[in-house]
Amino acid sequence: MDSFKALLITRDEATKLQSVAETTLTPDDLMEGDVDVRVEYSTINYKDGLAITGKLPVVRRFPMIPGVDLAGTVMSSAREDIRAGDKVVLNGWGLGETHYGAFSQRARVSGDWLIPLPKEFSTREAMAIGTAGYAAMLAVMALERHGVDFDTGPVVVTGAAGGVGSMAVSLLSRLGYQVVAVTGRAHEHDYLAGLGAGEIIDRAELGQPAKLLGKERWAGGVDAVGGNILANVLSMTRQHGAVAACGNASGMELPTSVAPFILRGVSLLGIDSVYQPKQRRIEAWARLAHDLDRDKLVEMTTTLPFSGIVNAAHDIVAGKVRGRLVVEID
Repeated sequence: MDSFKALLITRDEATKLQSVAETTLTPDDLMEGDVDVRVEYSTINYKDGLAITGKLPVVRRFPMIPGVDLAGTVMSSAREDIRAGDKVVLNGWGLGETHYGAFSQRARVSGDWLIPLPKEFSTREAMAIGTAGYAAMLAVMALERHGVDFDTGPVVVTGAAGGVGSMAVSLLSRLGYQVVAVTGRAHEHDYLAGLGAGEIIDRAELGQPAKLLGKERWAGGVDAVGGNILANVLSMTRQHGAVAACGNASGMELPTSVAPFILRGVSLLGIDSVYQPKQRRIEAWARLAHDLDRDKLVEMTTTLPFSGIVNAAHDIVAGKVRGRLVVEID
C-alpha cells in the first residue's frame, strides 16, 4: 500500500475555520506507532460528528484524520505480541483527537491501544458495536459492580434511540432488566420496543429543571445525554441506586444538587471509554461476545461508504441518526 485514501480535517489558523476533504497519503505521512493496521471498517460516533462539524473542540491538533474506532488486520508490527495478519480492534486512545484516526485505509498506532478481535465477531460487526456498544457494556458492568441487578428494579436509558442508548437497551433487556427508554423521537417507539424496552417515556418529561428529589422511579440508569435529563434521572433514582454517565448529547453541564447523593445514597458512575486498562477492555469485549443479541445488532445498524462520512457526521450531531453507523473503509 504505497498510497491510501484518508479523510483529513485542516484548519485555517487565522480564521480558525476548518475544512474536511478526502485526500491521498503515503505511509510516511502517518504518525508514530509500532503497529500498522489495514483499516477495514470504522464507525461514526457522536464524538466523530463533533470533530468533523467543529461543534466542539474535539480535535486538538491539525491536520487530523478523524475516527475514534477501527477494526482491521495488522499489516506490520514491531512487537512480539502482535503479528501481521492478526485481527484487531481499537477504541479511543486519542484517535481522531491527538493521533491520526480511523477514517483512513491505513493506521499506525501503539500496540498498547489494540486488543485482539474476539473470534465471535467479524471486523464489520465489531464496528457495528464500536465505542457506543463498548461504552454501553462498560456502563452495564459498572452498574453490576455497584449492585444494580435485574431484580433490583427498572433501569432507565436516556438518548435511547442513539448509538449508546440502542446498545444499552439491547444489552440490558437481554440480561433480564426491565428497561425504561427515554427518547424525544415518537416515531422510534416501535424500534425501541423491538430492542427490548418495556416502557418508553418522552424526553420532554425529563427536560425541565430537576427538583431536589423526585419520585423514586428506577434502580439505576445509563445516561448518554447529560444536562437537565441526567439531573432528573438522578433525582428520581431509588435509594442506593446508581447512574452510569457516558455522554453529553444535551450539553456538558449538570444542574443538580447534592440531595440525591446525601439523602438517598445515589451514586453517579463516570464511564471513560477512551483510556480503559487493557484487561478491562478485553473483559468488556468478551462480555459483548457473550451478552449481545446479534439479531438486534443487525436491526440497529446501517452501513455507509467512505464517501458518506461527512453527511452522516452532520446528521448524528443533529440527532437524526438511529442506532449504529458502520463505515466501510477498505
